[in-house]
Amino acid sequence: MARVDLEKVSKIYPGNVKAVDSVSLQIRDREFIVLVGPSGCGKSTTLRMIAGLEEISDGIIRIGDRVVNDVPPKSRDIAMVFQNYALYPHMSVYKNMAFGLKLRRMPRAEINKRVAEAAKILEIEHLLERKPKQLSGGQRQRVAVGRAIVREPAAFLFDEPLSNLDAKLRVTTRAELKRLHQRLKTTTIYVTHDQEEAMTLGDRIVVMKDGLIQQADTPLNTYNRPVNRFVAGFIGMPPMNFFNGAIRNSNGRMTFEEGRGGAAGVSGGLTFPDNGFTLSLDALPQAVRDRLVSRVGVHVVLGIRPEHLHLEPVQGSSAIKVRLNVIEPLGNDMDVYMSTSGHDQVVGRLEARAGMQAGAETTVHVDLRKAHFFEPGDTGMNLSLETTSPVNELAHALA
Repeated sequence: MARVDLEKVSKIYPGNVKAVDSVSLQIRDREFIVLVGPSGCGKSTTLRMIAGLEEISDGIIRIGDRVVNDVPPKSRDIAMVFQNYALYPHMSVYKNMAFGLKLRRMPRAEINKRVAEAAKILEIEHLLERKPKQLSGGQRQRVAVGRAIVREPAAFLFDEPLSNLDAKLRVTTRAELKRLHQRLKTTTIYVTHDQEEAMTLGDRIVVMKDGLIQQADTPLNTYNRPVNRFVAGFIGMPPMNFFNGAIRNSNGRMTFEEGRGGAAGVSGGLTFPDNGFTLSLDALPQAVRDRLVSRVGVHVVLGIRPEHLHLEPVQGSSAIKVRLNVIEPLGNDMDVYMSTSGHDQVVGRLEARAGMQAGAETTVHVDLRKAHFFEPGDTGMNLSLETTSPVNELAHALA
């Protein structure tokens, strides 16, 4: 087991294409960290550089106290589990798991011991004589993990290992990986584009975009205190709703007035429709109101998560009128797709209620205790956070 440190690591491909742009990250010993982001954000490239499968263009990578920039993959004391399992089809499960140990010329007794222990942990003892083609997708994934376990590496690297499994199996295998980490306590770096996987697995999650780290924090902090609009929109399902508008202050009463914004990332220049909604901010926490005073009259973006919209008033809520477009029953809840006069795509994860019909107009209540306000642009800073917080300092640096 060991810590893994990245210091201003970059990967630049021909044509000056920056896949990873000066990434610095400290991964603690025994920590389970998840790199998450959309396709092309640089997460898999970062993982492959740690593994030694991609040559770094700049920076330093340490595993433990050793700089491994020029160390070949086999000598980095890591084990990697790939998306496609990478099992040898002509070998039995036992031989697949033992193969790397045989290459190290490990004694047969020690090989047998390690394979047996890993098979017991993963509950695949009865599969040791089977070939990969005789296994289900979930069983193949366990074998791939077992092959990594027997090496007893300093760190495990997982590159989207569950992406080939069906939805139900992904959930159960995800839980197995979590239990496995709790048992082995090995430093683990896991890559996924699935934010639900990231939230449930990681001690910390690292949200990436365009080769840059947007936020590295605990799952709950990332959800509750996103540093910018990109993180807020990427973490959470269904994704956060965003409304262009401006803060108004009349006779000491603060409101948010819905409007239509210009080009992405452009401040000001809003045109307000006559029937855009006005949201009273009386119930907004005072600390947030104080931070928004300097933004009065300036283009801002209101962020509301679907689960923070309600059909009945809640403490600290304010009401807006919406039109119902599509209703998707989920049992205890329902996803309701709505529109305001200035916004065509609003989704709420609401408490289930019979009798709601598409085309009808109704009132929904916004829990202002959970609302966020952002600067314009894809990575606009979260104005709701205190400026002295570490996460907000990162937002300023990225803005």
